[in-house]
Amino acid sequence: MSVSRLLFFSSLGLLAAHLIRAETTIAAQAARENKPATPAEPRITFNWIHVDGPYIAMTFDDGPNATLTPKLLDILAAHHIKATFFVIGENVAQHPAVVARAAREGHEIGNHSWSHPNFGKMSDDAVRRELRRTDDAIKSATGTGPTLMRPPYGSLTARQKRWIHDEFGYQIILWDVDPLDWKRPGPAVVCNRILKETRPGSIVLSHDIHPGTIEAMPSTFDHLEARGLKFVTVSELIRMARSEPPKPAPSERANVPATISPPPSRSTTPTPGSSPND
Repeated sequence: MSVSRLLFFSSLGLLAAHLIRAETTIAAQAARENKPATPAEPRITFNWIHVDGPYIAMTFDDGPNATLTPKLLDILAAHHIKATFFVIGENVAQHPAVVARAAREGHEIGNHSWSHPNFGKMSDDAVRRELRRTDDAIKSATGTGPTLMRPPYGSLTARQKRWIHDEFGYQIILWDVDPLDWKRPGPAVVCNRILKETRPGSIVLSHDIHPGTIEAMPSTFDHLEARGLKFVTVSELIRMARSEPPKPAPSERANVPATISPPPSRSTTPTPGSSPND
């Protein structure tokens, strides 16, 4: 065979091999694209909810208090507001009638541990005992077990979140608005901090064990209502959740006209652990 024919057939062989590899690559890519998407795992931790309407959830931790919580319940009733109370088991055991009243008036009761320890530094058995005792106390006071849990200080590892959800069925609730009312800065400061940070979908943290917080609430509610915001329990807010719009791909972001200025961003990540009484 001549050298020219040998080169010709060698070229044909290389071309055929290249075409086969290309077809294989295309087929594999098509198979990946047509593969059904794996369903996303249900969300179990919430600090803010993407909602369509002007809805927010007011939450109050560390009660019930024998005198302050009833005062807060009176204020909530006057404003026709439903809130969520994350209660301490020891306090529930001491003041079950207060918790029973809150539940009877349509407020939601969540588990905030028995004695307010740092779950992130505890064994699973110790955490389990804290949650179980409080769960039992809430059931005894209200007739219904809680479906929400807020860890003290917002401290909980990812592994703990998973087994607590699997074992107790709790959704883990954090926050995106913290007026730092545990520092007792005064009613006006508590009110202004809440007004500054609250937006649709917010989960607002406060404590019904500080007099200044209770004093701040009438004005806070008035101003939030004046903005058109509406109050729901945390579970109601979660049921209103909508999928967040997908973020544009890098190539899409690069094509945005330079003359369009994005609105100022604001953080939606809470700072659990910053408040000794969360």
